[in-house]
Amino acid sequence: MDSNSSEGPDPRPSGRTPLRRTADNALKIVVVGGFGVGKTTLVGAVSEIRPLNTEETLTRAGEGIDDPTGAWGKRSTTVAFDFGRITLSASQVLYLFGAPGQERFWFLWDRLFSGALGAVVLVDTRRLADSWYAIDRLEHHGTPFVVARNNFGDPTHTLDQVREALDLPPGVPLVDCDARDRESGKQVLIELVRHLTARVEAETAGTPAAAAAPVLEESTP
Repeated sequence: MDSNSSEGPDPRPSGRTPLRRTADNALKIVVVGGFGVGKTTLVGAVSEIRPLNTEETLTRAGEGIDDPTGAWGKRSTTVAFDFGRITLSASQVLYLFGAPGQERFWFLWDRLFSGALGAVVLVDTRRLADSWYAIDRLEHHGTPFVVARNNFGDPTHTLDQVREALDLPPGVPLVDCDARDRESGKQVLIELVRHLTARVEAETAGTPAAAAAPVLEESTP
């Protein structure tokens, strides 16, 4: 699947939605995963604005450096980060940052993780090993995360098998998604919010978590 969301017509009428003047609470989510797994596509699918992409065309100079196995047909790659936005309420705005997947850009990840409320680890069952570094870094930073299996076709492994292969703790949510589909991408973010809320409630021993975690409703545009 081509992850360049800048190709083709943008479904948003003008490509941009003005930020409300009342927005005063910015929340940050990062989307990480291996090379060509669909991070740019996911950010572009759920963003209410035309996403910022730092995509560059793949050239022969990358041969032997970037491994395209399992991502045949991919013509471009993220060289810094992707950026999108979702308005949650009159005062809360969610900012999405998609991290580059290639090993040579991993040095950017620690900066992207800084201040993040949580993360989505997007995985491709054809390249599960590419997800190990992302999970390791998030655990190192203590950043809560969910794992989303991006279905490029009929899955050949069950979610239980994917969980076992990634050695995910029982408390880490694992869900299916189609990074190209807006509603599917929203469900991944909703699952992350539920996970964050549950963690807050557990840490505060029953104290209401509404003030500490964002509310991403099913009706979010």
